[in-house]
Amino acid sequence: MAEQTQSHTPGPNKLPTRYLQFQKRYPKVFQAYDALGAATAEAGPLSDKTRALVKLAIAVGGQMEGAVHSHTRRALEAGCSAEEIYHVALLGTTTLGFPTMMKTFSWVDDVVRQKE
Repeated sequence: MAEQTQSHTPGPNKLPTRYLQFQKRYPKVFQAYDALGAATAEAGPLSDKTRALVKLAIAVGGQMEGAVHSHTRRALEAGCSAEEIYHVALLGTTTLGFPTMMKTFSWVDDVVRQKE
C-alpha cells in the first residue's frame, strides 16, 4: 500500500489513527491483509467501480460507520457518482429498515458533502 499522507485527525475523510497505528505496529500483518484485499479484487470479473459499490453495500449492511466512510471515499475515487453511492444506502431500506437506512445515508453524506 502506498504511504499514507492523510491527517491523523478523526473525521469521515481521514484515516483513523488506530488504523495507522496498527499499520505501523504490525507491518507484516498489514501487508498480508493488503495483499489479500488485492488478490480478492483481482480474482473476479467485476470492474473497479462495481467492486467499490459492492464493498460499500457490505459496509452498509454490516452497519460499520468507519467502513461506510472508507468505502464511500473509495467509491468516489473509483469514479462512482454521489447519486450512485446514495443509491447503495437507499437500497438498504427494505432489508435493513428505514431508520437504519437513514443512519447509513448520513454516514455516506458525511463524506460526500466534504468532497463537494
